[in-house]
Amino acid sequence: MPPLSTRLIYGAGGAVYAVKEAAYTMFILLFYTQVLGLNGTVTGLIIALSLVWDAISDPLVGTLSDRLRSPHGRRHPFMAWSIVPLGLGFIGLFSPPSALVASQALLAAWLLFWSLWVRTFVTTFSIPHLALSAEITNDYQGRSQVLGARLAYLFLFGVLIPAIALTIIFQSVGGEDGRFLQGNYPIYGAFSCAVCWIFASITTLGTRRYAQPSDSQPLPPPRKAGNTLTQDLLRTLGNRSFRYLIGFEVTLMASYGAVSALNMLVWTYYWEFDARQISIILSLPSLLAVMLVMLSLQPLGRHLEKYQLLQYATIGLILNCLWLYPLRMLHILPEENGTLLFSLNFVFMLIFMYCFLMRGIQAQSIIADITDEHEWEHGIRQEAGFFAANNFSQKFATVFGPLYGGLALDVIGLEAGMLPGTLSDSVLDGLVVAFGLGSIPGFLLALLFSTKITISRARVADLQRMLRERAATAEA
Repeated sequence: MPPLSTRLIYGAGGAVYAVKEAAYTMFILLFYTQVLGLNGTVTGLIIALSLVWDAISDPLVGTLSDRLRSPHGRRHPFMAWSIVPLGLGFIGLFSPPSALVASQALLAAWLLFWSLWVRTFVTTFSIPHLALSAEITNDYQGRSQVLGARLAYLFLFGVLIPAIALTIIFQSVGGEDGRFLQGNYPIYGAFSCAVCWIFASITTLGTRRYAQPSDSQPLPPPRKAGNTLTQDLLRTLGNRSFRYLIGFEVTLMASYGAVSALNMLVWTYYWEFDARQISIILSLPSLLAVMLVMLSLQPLGRHLEKYQLLQYATIGLILNCLWLYPLRMLHILPEENGTLLFSLNFVFMLIFMYCFLMRGIQAQSIIADITDEHEWEHGIRQEAGFFAANNFSQKFATVFGPLYGGLALDVIGLEAGMLPGTLSDSVLDGLVVAFGLGSIPGFLLALLFSTKITISRARVADLQRMLRERAATAEA
């Protein structure tokens, strides 16, 4: 089991990915549509296009990282090269020049350029960082602990960054909601940049001792002449458990994409929470969820297989979708009791974040175990290739979110400039219906895929034993 210091330093890299997720799940759709006036469908399409590139770049970076031969290993050069440009990308994303705002075409082009920039450099940092986890430890439970630390940072900063921003940067001034003031967003971009630079540097410098010089390591053998990227991707997809895991991640992340795209709008317009309340809903349930997951991860892992925890977490996500919003739409909840509505949303978010975080840890830990199976079958390790293929699938799935969210805004009639408390009941109900239709079907399909994943603790132990024996025989 890696020491706590290693887990904390490695996990710090998750904050980088969290900054990007916070930007796109909390603020981009609101900023570009409701503040700058960009058409909702156009905004959703641009974000979706950037996600397509994001998905394509993942396996490319994974292959390049696996094949890099360097005295500093296969992961750290990519991570170090990415730090400065990825931070600058957030400044550009949230600081469109005033001259562009009046033009829909120019504003759309600005959003597309900086979205591609940000996603490219987050990828060149995050994919090698993910692959590094399998090089830090090969312990069955240790992998979950290491990746759990990364996801803990990811989730914590994914909610703390917008929560802090809503409290400090987007606070109301003179009775005017700070979320609708354009001048606040460049400050948020600079804040995001600073967080990226600090935590990317911590994890890159702090994990240097785990860098394995790769100058003399063998390259992954191509099956036949042709495109190396395609061959490496197909090689990873040859694993049965990995194919089902990809199906699980695609369907679940499509639903998560829809939830993420609509969350801020639902809290703002349907529940009419102010910035302070949203900052609490974002932060405290997630903090509690991370602590609960970290406390329960080891005892649950001793008694249950990873694929079982994956299934239970998915069931929790499904059940959690079936109580709060239906109770409000059926007028069972008292409309005038704001404290009760806030408390119930708090509980909803706590359950959601616990289940989603637990699912993420188990899915990524299963991938690390699959790399052992792959090494036994092919004689080579492709950690980055597996994590990149998984991210490729996830991001293609989350294209659904912004496309769905942007289209939903136009269909239900939520127009730029509308303020909380001014929407008709039909628009509010349409927002909730869109929220449900975008989430529940995907969670159900994900549960079906999760029942097909069966790689177990005993299987991993056998694989590692056989790999050690083969290595000893080769040395003899």
